[in-house]
Amino acid sequence: MPQVDSRMSEQTRLNRRAGLASVAVAGLLVIAKLWALAVTGSLSVGASLTDSSLDLMVSLGGLAAIAYAARPPDEDHAYGHTSAEDLAALAQSAFILVSGVVILFAAVGRLMDPTKSELASEAAGVAVMLLSIVLTLALVWYQRRVASRTGNKVVAADSLHYVGDLVPNIGAIVSLLAARQLGLTAIDSVVAIGAALFMMYGAVKIGKSAMDALMDRKAPDEEIAGIAEIAGTYPGVLGFHDLKTRMAGSRTFVTIHIELDGQQSLYDAHEISAGLRAKILSEYPHTDVMIHKDVWFPPK
Repeated sequence: MPQVDSRMSEQTRLNRRAGLASVAVAGLLVIAKLWALAVTGSLSVGASLTDSSLDLMVSLGGLAAIAYAARPPDEDHAYGHTSAEDLAALAQSAFILVSGVVILFAAVGRLMDPTKSELASEAAGVAVMLLSIVLTLALVWYQRRVASRTGNKVVAADSLHYVGDLVPNIGAIVSLLAARQLGLTAIDSVVAIGAALFMMYGAVKIGKSAMDALMDRKAPDEEIAGIAEIAGTYPGVLGFHDLKTRMAGSRTFVTIHIELDGQQSLYDAHEISAGLRAKILSEYPHTDVMIHKDVWFPPK
């Protein structure tokens, strides 16, 4: 299957480039927001900085998982290494959840403090947040292009995560402008609370998705229906049964039993099976397909 192997190799390269782009953007934003936090003292900027720091960790973990998951099966891992993505996501979700709780308590504490907190250099903070929004939008656009071509769930999830990052970035701008123009410094704490809750919600979703994959959850219903449609209409396949799927990282493992004419040659049966597998892979390139051939004899 040289054509399929070539396509998978190209997809791996695209996924790695998307991972590198994510790491580069997150690293640049961490540096910029560290400076913004130092000059403004804004908690909402601090929440955005924490989010970008987590993004950097998630992006590094995602890049490592993409590279490790791309390794071929070996003697100890007959089904490949894609579960590394889920293990990394589970650990990252736990870290994000804890960080969100810390930010939440800090923001509530400042909000309840009768002493008025002052912000400074709001314009510098707004400029950094605007830079963050522009870079994030560019990264999301690139990641979605890659995800649409490769079907990689890690890249798609990372893109969705960065879309979520726009919320605390925009919130930080609102709080800084409110402090500068209206003197409403309490908005900074309110925005930080919202950002913390948003991060915690995202962490729970990521963790649930990783747990589902580690527990061998089936593929989405629409994907199973699509595979069934291909098998049911493929020339030479008289029927099929025991279509089973399980997800691991960015891969979906598919097992299916097809019914073939028992009077045809072994070569013809093999060609039908190989063609069906190639068809499924062309439609769902992130799958790993195993086909069992069952013999069917017409009634006499």
